[in-house]
Amino acid sequence: MIHVIASVRVKTGRINEYLEIFKSNIPKVIEEKGCIQYLPAIDIDSGLPPQAFDEHVVTIIEKWDNLDALRDHLASPHMLAYKEKVKDMVENTIIKVLQEA
Repeated sequence: MIHVIASVRVKTGRINEYLEIFKSNIPKVIEEKGCIQYLPAIDIDSGLPPQAFDEHVVTIIEKWDNLDALRDHLASPHMLAYKEKVKDMVENTIIKVLQEA
């Protein structure tokens, strides 16, 4: 199993619109072969000293059976359509692909 943490920085004032589009794509992603978990999360201001609070970042938490499933996901028609819909809302995306240590 692999884990993916994607940090998507969304332009000011566009987070709700971005989340609406993202969430509408979740059922298609969950149906993909190899998808174990796929969900968006946003920062809460916890007041904890090490937290880097950012109200403009959506963190996507994913689990996949393997790297091939992730690659297939990224090339799927619904993901290509999603990327096109949000391209003007997103400032940048950083992903971490992880395996258990």
